[in-house]
Formats: sequence, structure tokens, C-alpha cells
Amino acid sequence: MEKIFVAIDNKRIELTGADKEAFLAQREIDLAAAAAKQAETEVKATAKAALLTQLGITAEQAKLLLS
Repeated sequence: MEKIFVAIDNKRIELTGADKEAFLAQREIDLAAAAAKQAETEVKATAKAALLTQLGITAEQAKLLLS
């Protein structure tokens, strides 16, 4: 079984029972949210690259056009 420790006021405390389960559940939620955000970022980058290719301009040229 995995032991989980947290630091509170410079004291190392092991999480057990409901506290440990809540920590693990929140960690899963946080990991899923991070993965979703990463996927969204990749989709936007791919769409941006495709649009720039379609327009036949570079990212630097697009910045100049928008400034």
C-alpha cells in the first residue's frame, strides 16, 4: 500500500483513512483536468498551424498582421 505524507507547519504527517482517500480522489481529478487542458492546447496549436499553412504565412507574419 502506498503511503502518502503531507507537510503541515514543518511536520510530516501520514494521510490515512478518509483523508488519504480524499487526497487520492482529488489527485485523479487534477490529473484528468491537466490532461484535458493539454489536449485542448494541442488541438488549438494544430488548428493554428493548419490555418497558417492554408494562408501560406508564418507565425511571425501572422503576429505582424495582428499587431
